[in-house]
Amino acid sequence: MEQSKYLIDTNVVIDYLGRNLPVNGMLFMDSIIDAIPNVSVVTKIEVLGFNAPDEHYNLLSDFMNDATIYDLSDDVVN
Repeated sequence: MEQSKYLIDTNVVIDYLGRNLPVNGMLFMDSIIDAIPNVSVVTKIEVLGFNAPDEHYNLLSDFMNDATIYDLSDDVVN
């Protein structure tokens, strides 16, 4: 599986998993999610802190378990 070159934002994760993106956005994200998704530790905190129903929390948690989580560094911050 190839490593994605994109760092995914909190809103994109939530909108993608909630199927709230336009069709082209969903297709683009499908291709990124097929690789290992990359998120920052800040996105992980925000996503898992999102006030979601229990059934959605499991989906968010599973997504984070499959993602590469980047700690804060100058590269990630920039």
